[in-house]
Amino acid sequence: MTGLPVAGPLAGWRVIVTRARAQSSSLVELLVDAGACPVELPAIEIADPIDGGAALEQALSGIEDFEWVVFTSANAVERCWRHLGDVAALGGAKVAAIGEGTAAALAEHGIAADLVPERFVAESLVDAFPAPARLGEAPVLLPCAAEARDVLADGLRAKGWRVEVVEAYRTVVSTFDESGFGALDDADAITFTSSSTVTGYLELAGAGRMPPVVACIGPVTARTAMKAGLRVDVVAAVHTVDGLVGALAEWAKHQGAQGGPR
Repeated sequence: MTGLPVAGPLAGWRVIVTRARAQSSSLVELLVDAGACPVELPAIEIADPIDGGAALEQALSGIEDFEWVVFTSANAVERCWRHLGDVAALGGAKVAAIGEGTAAALAEHGIAADLVPERFVAESLVDAFPAPARLGEAPVLLPCAAEARDVLADGLRAKGWRVEVVEAYRTVVSTFDESGFGALDDADAITFTSSSTVTGYLELAGAGRMPPVVACIGPVTARTAMKAGLRVDVVAAVHTVDGLVGALAEWAKHQGAQGGPR
């Protein structure tokens, strides 16, 4: 947990961050900048695929055979980069990123995404994706989480692409210690950045230990939360951590809740 900030639209708010610890720094920094006191309680961890990455390595060894490589998260980028190591390894394959965060992870390795949809969800990426020149033959590589939705792969196949889905990583439920559970009792809001953070948190803490305000990074995450019976107060219109913090700050402003909702 960081020190208590003194100014900003979220001044005095204690905000739970459920993102995996390795990815939480940007969200924590944005919350601090908004005046909040973030509390890191990662509900998930990023783990290797069941096969240790063998299928991913095999797929990437033949990357020159693919017309497109589609990345749906920064995690997928980093896991693939362990095997690729160099931008030249992509050969002539075009690259699609589901959103700004994923595109930024690619840019860190010198790759400019050829396609980023206006809305950072799988459905929008399918809509923005071009039609193949050879129906049913043009190949797309989709490295993703083991528990990823089928929407993207099914949508691309429906457009005529041949899609190879390969497991790049898994999200697994983390653990809380007693001090973590105690932090929940004093929290004003909780942030969810993916469906897996919702399900992981509920497995760890249950719906009965939910802070007063629930904020989700986008509609897919919000639907997962609502299906689990949670009341979602904030859904970011821009599905990034910046958008999430901005939406929470705007919600606080309209609620007149400076200093926290308690």
